[in-house]
Amino acid sequence: MWLFLAFLSAALLGFYDAFKKQSLRDNAVLPVLFLNTVFSSIVFLPFILLSAFAPPVLHGTIFFVPSAGWEVHGYIVLKSFIVLSSWIFGYFGMKHLPLTIVGPINATRPVMVLVGAMLFFGERLNFYQWTGVLLAVLSFFMLSRSGKKEGIDFTHNRWIFFIVMAAVTGALSGLYDKFLMTRLDPMTVQSWYNVYQVFIMCPILLLLWWPKRKTGTSFSWKWSIPCISLFLCAADFVYFYALSYEDSMISIVSMVRRGSVVVSFLFGALFFREKNLKSKAVDLIFVLIGMFFLYLGSK
Repeated sequence: MWLFLAFLSAALLGFYDAFKKQSLRDNAVLPVLFLNTVFSSIVFLPFILLSAFAPPVLHGTIFFVPSAGWEVHGYIVLKSFIVLSSWIFGYFGMKHLPLTIVGPINATRPVMVLVGAMLFFGERLNFYQWTGVLLAVLSFFMLSRSGKKEGIDFTHNRWIFFIVMAAVTGALSGLYDKFLMTRLDPMTVQSWYNVYQVFIMCPILLLLWWPKRKTGTSFSWKWSIPCISLFLCAADFVYFYALSYEDSMISIVSMVRRGSVVVSFLFGALFFREKNLKSKAVDLIFVLIGMFFLYLGSK
């Protein structure tokens, strides 16, 4: 069951990326991101309030949010900063790059998580895992060659740097999740970190975007914006629920979730009419083969 949930989470993440790309086209980045945090908070706020003021309604269900002390909320605030950093980099990068390039780069996050686990948790990679790492590096090099056909220089393009930083901070968030899930309730983490992100985004929006709103890229409302939050919340909820199974494996779940690149790639090809799809498809195949080797090494 948990493996099915992991695949479901991957599909939802693919739709999340597609709606995010649509929302950011010819649009201001920071207001879109702010609204994403607002709508995500609105999704979880009823669960927080019902759990606090009418606990019998949700107690014993997967939607119950246990009360937590200041120390726990300190951990969650830190997660909010890490995730928001990844989102800021990712949103700006996705606005300026094709989805068929962003997706495969994001799919290398499990490799970064493995390397991070090796550095921070003393884990050792086996032959299959090292093969997956090397294939991911090879796919990144091949993707850079595909990008040059569209005038995207991986070594000098700041938006590529932004997407890489989004992947790095996203991998850091995954490692931090591994730390948190052994100590905190998943619903507490997911619900409250969304709420805290709204408060973090408020000064960022007011200081960085509001004074320049008339001279920079203007903001326009799109109905795809709330869909970002809905699909993200659903994907994360299914992800945390999958991890609640005793026999679930975080390494496999996280790798399966990166299969979302297939869905986002299809959206980029079919709806956004992106270019050089044949060469990018080859790059994507190498990413998926690398993920398969990571799966073999984690069994």
